[in-house]
Amino acid sequence: MSVPELIELAKATARKHVLDPALVAAVCEQESSWNPWAMRFEPGFLARYIKPTLPDAPTTGEIARATSWGLMQVLGQTAFELGFNDKYFSSLCDPSVGLLWGCTKLAKCIDSRSDQRLALLMWNGGGRPQYADEVLARMKNYY
Repeated sequence: MSVPELIELAKATARKHVLDPALVAAVCEQESSWNPWAMRFEPGFLARYIKPTLPDAPTTGEIARATSWGLMQVLGQTAFELGFNDKYFSSLCDPSVGLLWGCTKLAKCIDSRSDQRLALLMWNGGGRPQYADEVLARMKNYY
Protein backbone atom coordinates (compact mmCIF):
# COMPACT_ATOMS: atom_id res chain seq x y z
CA MET A 1 0.00 0.00 0.00
CA SER A 2 1.15 3.53 -0.70
CA VAL A 3 1.36 6.12 2.08
CA PRO A 4 -1.77 7.95 0.83
CA GLU A 5 -3.66 4.63 0.91
CA LEU A 6 -2.38 3.92 4.42
CA ILE A 7 -3.48 7.39 5.54
CA GLU A 8 -7.00 6.78 4.19
CA LEU A 9 -7.13 3.36 5.87
CA ALA A 10 -5.98 4.88 9.17
CA LYS A 11 -8.62 7.62 8.95
CA ALA A 12 -11.39 5.12 8.11
CA THR A 13 -10.38 2.88 11.01
CA ALA A 14 -10.29 5.89 13.33
CA ARG A 15 -13.83 6.85 12.33
CA LYS A 16 -15.04 3.30 13.11
CA HIS A 17 -13.61 3.71 16.62
CA VAL A 18 -15.03 7.25 17.00
CA LEU A 19 -11.52 8.70 17.09
CA ASP A 20 -10.24 11.85 15.44
CA PRO A 21 -8.81 10.63 12.11
CA ALA A 22 -6.05 13.26 12.25
CA LEU A 23 -5.01 11.99 15.68
CA VAL A 24 -4.70 8.38 14.52
CA ALA A 25 -2.77 9.46 11.43
CA ALA A 26 -0.45 11.55 13.60
CA VAL A 27 0.20 8.57 15.88
CA CYS A 28 1.07 6.44 12.83
CA GLU A 29 3.47 9.08 11.55
CA GLN A 30 5.07 9.49 14.98
CA GLU A 31 5.35 5.77 15.69
CA SER A 32 6.32 4.22 12.34
CA SER A 33 6.72 6.99 9.75
CA TRP A 34 4.01 5.06 7.87
CA ASN A 35 6.08 1.87 7.65
CA PRO A 36 3.61 -0.99 8.27
CA TRP A 37 6.50 -3.43 8.79
CA ALA A 38 8.08 -1.39 11.58
CA MET A 39 8.85 -3.30 14.74
CA ARG A 40 10.81 -2.28 17.80
CA PHE A 41 11.83 -4.42 20.75
CA GLU A 42 11.08 -2.62 24.02
CA PRO A 43 13.68 -3.94 26.52
CA GLY A 44 12.37 -1.71 29.31
CA PHE A 45 8.93 -3.27 28.95
CA LEU A 46 10.43 -6.75 29.02
CA ALA A 47 12.48 -5.95 32.13
CA ARG A 48 9.66 -4.22 34.01
CA TYR A 49 6.61 -6.32 33.18
CA ILE A 50 7.61 -9.70 31.79
CA LYS A 51 10.88 -10.72 33.47
CA PRO A 52 9.60 -10.36 37.05
CA THR A 53 7.07 -13.08 36.36
CA LEU A 54 9.39 -15.20 34.17
CA PRO A 55 13.01 -14.92 35.40
CA ASP A 56 14.57 -17.39 32.90
CA ALA A 57 15.76 -16.39 29.44
CA PRO A 58 12.90 -14.91 27.41
CA THR A 59 11.06 -17.09 24.95
CA THR A 60 10.18 -15.95 21.45
CA GLY A 61 6.63 -15.30 22.69
CA GLU A 62 7.89 -13.11 25.52
CA ILE A 63 10.08 -11.11 23.17
CA ALA A 64 7.13 -10.75 20.76
CA ARG A 65 4.96 -9.44 23.60
CA ALA A 66 7.65 -6.87 24.43
CA THR A 67 7.91 -5.75 20.80
CA SER A 68 5.94 -2.92 19.20
CA TRP A 69 4.45 -3.79 15.81
CA GLY A 70 3.19 -2.01 12.70
CA LEU A 71 1.90 1.44 11.88
CA MET A 72 0.81 2.35 15.40
CA GLN A 73 3.57 0.33 17.10
CA VAL A 74 1.15 -1.69 19.21
CA LEU A 75 2.93 -3.71 21.89
CA GLY A 76 2.32 -7.42 21.54
CA GLN A 77 1.33 -7.58 25.21
CA THR A 78 -1.18 -4.76 24.76
CA ALA A 79 -2.80 -6.49 21.81
CA PHE A 80 -2.90 -9.77 23.76
CA GLU A 81 -4.58 -8.05 26.73
CA LEU A 82 -7.19 -6.58 24.37
CA GLY A 83 -8.07 -10.01 22.98
CA PHE A 84 -5.66 -10.45 20.06
CA ASN A 85 -5.36 -14.16 19.38
CA ASP A 86 -3.69 -14.52 16.00
CA LYS A 87 -1.01 -17.20 15.89
CA TYR A 88 1.77 -14.65 15.22
CA PHE A 89 2.17 -11.13 16.58
CA SER A 90 3.72 -10.20 13.23
CA SER A 91 0.19 -10.05 11.82
CA LEU A 92 0.00 -6.68 13.61
CA CYS A 93 2.14 -5.45 10.70
CA ASP A 94 -0.82 -5.98 8.38
CA PRO A 95 -2.12 -2.39 8.25
CA SER A 96 -5.77 -3.30 8.80
CA VAL A 97 -4.95 -5.60 11.75
CA GLY A 98 -2.50 -3.20 13.42
CA LEU A 99 -4.84 -0.24 13.00
CA LEU A 100 -7.75 -2.22 14.45
CA TRP A 101 -5.83 -3.07 17.64
CA GLY A 102 -4.09 0.31 17.81
CA CYS A 103 -7.39 2.19 17.54
CA THR A 104 -8.95 -0.14 20.11
CA LYS A 105 -6.18 0.71 22.58
CA LEU A 106 -6.18 4.43 21.79
CA ALA A 107 -9.97 4.60 22.23
CA LYS A 108 -9.59 2.96 25.67
CA CYS A 109 -6.95 5.54 26.60
CA ILE A 110 -9.15 8.42 25.50
CA ASP A 111 -12.21 6.95 27.26
CA SER A 112 -10.31 6.71 30.53
CA ARG A 113 -8.63 10.13 30.29
CA SER A 114 -10.95 12.23 28.07
CA ASP A 115 -8.04 14.63 27.51
CA GLN A 116 -6.11 13.86 24.30
CA ARG A 117 -2.76 14.86 25.78
CA LEU A 118 -3.16 12.63 28.84
CA ALA A 119 -4.54 9.82 26.68
CA LEU A 120 -1.48 10.01 24.42
CA LEU A 121 0.83 9.84 27.44
CA MET A 122 -1.07 6.78 28.60
CA TRP A 123 -0.85 5.30 25.07
CA ASN A 124 2.91 5.83 25.08
CA GLY A 125 3.38 4.55 28.61
CA GLY A 126 4.48 7.96 29.87
CA GLY A 127 8.12 7.28 29.01
CA ARG A 128 8.65 10.58 27.21
CA PRO A 129 6.78 13.63 28.49
CA GLN A 130 7.13 15.42 25.11
CA TYR A 131 5.49 12.53 23.20
CA ALA A 132 1.94 13.92 23.36
CA ASP A 133 3.00 17.36 22.17
CA GLU A 134 4.91 15.83 19.25
CA VAL A 135 1.86 13.82 18.13
CA LEU A 136 -0.54 16.74 18.57
CA ALA A 137 1.77 18.93 16.45
CA ARG A 138 1.61 16.35 13.63
CA MET A 139 -2.19 16.43 13.45
CA LYS A 140 -2.16 19.51 11.23
CA ASN A 141 -0.72 17.32 8.45
CA TYR A 142 -3.97 15.30 8.26
CA TYR A 143 -6.85 17.79 8.14
